[in-house]
Amino acid sequence: MDKSNGYEAHAATFIRCRSKGIDGVGATSVRQWATALPPNAVVLDAGCGMGLPVTRALLDAGATVYGVDASPSMVRAFRQNFPDIPVACEPAEDSSFFNRQFDAIIAWGLLFLLPEKKQDVLIRKMADALVTGGKLLFTAPSREMKWEDAITEIESVSLGAEKYKQLLTESGLSLVEEFEDEGENHYYHAVRL
Repeated sequence: MDKSNGYEAHAATFIRCRSKGIDGVGATSVRQWATALPPNAVVLDAGCGMGLPVTRALLDAGATVYGVDASPSMVRAFRQNFPDIPVACEPAEDSSFFNRQFDAIIAWGLLFLLPEKKQDVLIRKMADALVTGGKLLFTAPSREMKWEDAITEIESVSLGAEKYKQLLTESGLSLVEEFEDEGENHYYHAVRL
C-alpha cells in the first residue's frame, strides 16, 4: 500500500515542479509566517517533500527544522538538499515526531491529500505536539470540495473552512487568520491555547 498518497510514483514530477528553490509558490507566505516564530524555534515540516521551498524558508528564518514525508524518493531528495536535518520517511499522521513538542508545525499541501478521518487525526496530533503558544500553519481550500490531484490523479478532499475551524477549536487551537498566496493556496494559521 502506498502511504504517500500516490506521490512516490510521481516523485520525479513533483520534484521538478517544486524545485524552484527559495522562490517557489508559498515561499513568501511561509517566510512571513516564520518571522513571528520565537528565536531558534523548533519546527516540524509535515509533508516536507524535498524541502524546497518550505524547509528552506524556515531555515532562513533561523528555525531548527524536522521533516516527515511518506515518499522514500522525496525523503532521499530532502536528505540531499539538507543532509544535517532530521527527516523521517513515514506518513505524517503516524509520525514518531509527534512524541516530542514543537514551537511550530507546518503542513503545506498535505492535509487535503488525506481522507477526512486522517485529516482529523493529523490536526489533533499536530495540536498535541505544539507547546503552549505554538503555531500551526496548513493549507487547504476554504470550500468543501473533492477533486483529482493534478499530479497523482488521486482524490483530494477539502473539508471546508467551517469544518477546519471546528477541528482546530476541538483540538485546543485558536484560529489567528486565514489568507491566500500567489498560487491561490488557502492558509489556516492557528495557535495552541
